[in-house]
Amino acid sequence: MDEIWVKLQDFAAEYGLQVLGAIIIFLVGRWIAKVLRNLVRRLMKKAKVDLVLVSFVGQLVYVVLMVFIIIAILNNLGVATTSFIAVVGAAGLAVGLALQGSLANFAAGVLLIIFRPLRVGDFVEGGGQTGTVEEVGIFTTQLVTPDNRLVTVPNAKLTGDNIVNYTERGTRRVDLVVGVSYGDDLKKVKKVIADQLSKDDRILAEPAPTIGVVELGDSSINFAVRPWCDATEYWNVHFDTLEALKTRFDKEDISIPFPQHDVHMIEKS
Repeated sequence: MDEIWVKLQDFAAEYGLQVLGAIIIFLVGRWIAKVLRNLVRRLMKKAKVDLVLVSFVGQLVYVVLMVFIIIAILNNLGVATTSFIAVVGAAGLAVGLALQGSLANFAAGVLLIIFRPLRVGDFVEGGGQTGTVEEVGIFTTQLVTPDNRLVTVPNAKLTGDNIVNYTERGTRRVDLVVGVSYGDDLKKVKKVIADQLSKDDRILAEPAPTIGVVELGDSSINFAVRPWCDATEYWNVHFDTLEALKTRFDKEDISIPFPQHDVHMIEKS
């Protein structure tokens, strides 16, 4: 028993200060890691960064700092950390190579969340898909297409190409082409179109609609009709305006000729 006690005393004399130092490093280091984690979270929340990213980055900062603290503790205890660091580095490299696609999507997700080229509810075109943004995640973004299909797009594919956001500006221009016969009075046509557009409360007065001859076709004079509306009303205005113009032209005795290929089909039938 005395021999064991003597050995314990010798161990305490030789390694006691190192163990005490390791405990202090761990406690102080963990406290600093928590403070820095909370600081990063507060700064990101103040910058209105997505909460998912705030939580992830805060935890990542904490884990990285704890790794450095463990290395410092091992070094304080006299353990050779050079080989340990080399092993950790090699493992990190191997994991990085194996997950390079996922890491690229993660980096792209961070960029999407920070710079916000799109938000939930926006109607966008990107990554070869068009739809309304339902969720912007760390690795993927979910879009709902106009026919109600859910499409999951990798974030790297989104940021690797152009992103067209139809909602961001708040308004959209509706581009229509309306053809009338060569025998119609062009001034009258323009006046009728302008009057019909003014009757729709969804069409904005500013910017003013553009109405002008865009083409002298084979069988018709084609007008470009370009009213502006709220982005959420785009398709409603598109469909309703075409229908309203057709009805109005009938009342005003303005002819809408058949397209040339339709005339050929009628003649052949």
